[in-house]
Amino acid sequence: MKINIKGTNISLTPSISEYVEKKVNMLEKFFHNIDEVLVNVEVGKTTKHHKSGDFFRAEIQVIANGQTYYAVSETEDLYASIDKVKDDIAQELSSKKRKTMRLFRRGGAKIKELLRGLRGQK
Repeated sequence: MKINIKGTNISLTPSISEYVEKKVNMLEKFFHNIDEVLVNVEVGKTTKHHKSGDFFRAEIQVIANGQTYYAVSETEDLYASIDKVKDDIAQELSSKKRKTMRLFRRGGAKIKELLRGLRGQK
């Protein structure tokens, strides 16, 4: 898994980079059979449209097997934004995995049903 981290309107400190890598590496369980996974992470401060206080934005884009997954979060705390965006992308990946398994099982059930029907006709 290749991780690219970008900081926008903030300096990317080693502690922020380490925290992002730690959270993103938790997503590796979804890609145990895939060699090439590209993860683009962008963290930054967005204060231009807020009247007071700082708002932090975190974005994750995962590209694997020709599929692109994307999540974004905006909160008042940088680390909370990173946690929330990681949870959102994990939910999206989990949903995709469940959907794929459901379709695979449904196809197997249809084949089994067809074979049972063929056996009954003889």
